[in-house]
Amino acid sequence: MNYLVVGLGNIGAEYANTRHNMGFMVLDAWAQASNISFESGRYGSTATISFKGRKFFLLKPSTYMNLSGKAVRYWMQELKIPVENIIVISDDLNIPFGTLRLRKNGSAGGHNGLTNITELIGTQEYARIRVGIGNDFGKGQQVGFVLGELSKEEMVEMESISKRVIDGVKAWATIGADRAMNTVNTKPKQA
Repeated sequence: MNYLVVGLGNIGAEYANTRHNMGFMVLDAWAQASNISFESGRYGSTATISFKGRKFFLLKPSTYMNLSGKAVRYWMQELKIPVENIIVISDDLNIPFGTLRLRKNGSAGGHNGLTNITELIGTQEYARIRVGIGNDFGKGQQVGFVLGELSKEEMVEMESISKRVIDGVKAWATIGADRAMNTVNTKPKQA
């Protein structure tokens, strides 16, 4: 079984530790924990990880966030992966920092990357894990907040957040979305 795991973010060093790059950060953590590297390819960087007889193709699009669908469509076709075997990891300012939401499908919820993916693959019937970044910004300051760097405290928390997302993706692929949602969609434990 092959799966396409898409981590959303923006390319470039200036975006590396920004809230909008949650998807990239999670996939980087997974690659590092698995001692593998990403290779640059068409529309993105990819890495491959095997787990319990399943092969996960990790994709970090190089198309910028609002054009992510181009990369997803290309790799979906290139690897012959059906839409039900695609999961997208993105940031979400509508949920508290560190809270995760796994869904089997659904609307883009105002997220430009998800909107473009839905438009270009022609369906919203793909799984996604949204990583909460909170919404601690003033009126008219949303873009600056989303493209702002995580605080030192938030960067420390990224290790456990990434692990929970990775475990969620593995659960989604092995035990199914419904059962995985029961474990992923919980509030993070307070330290």
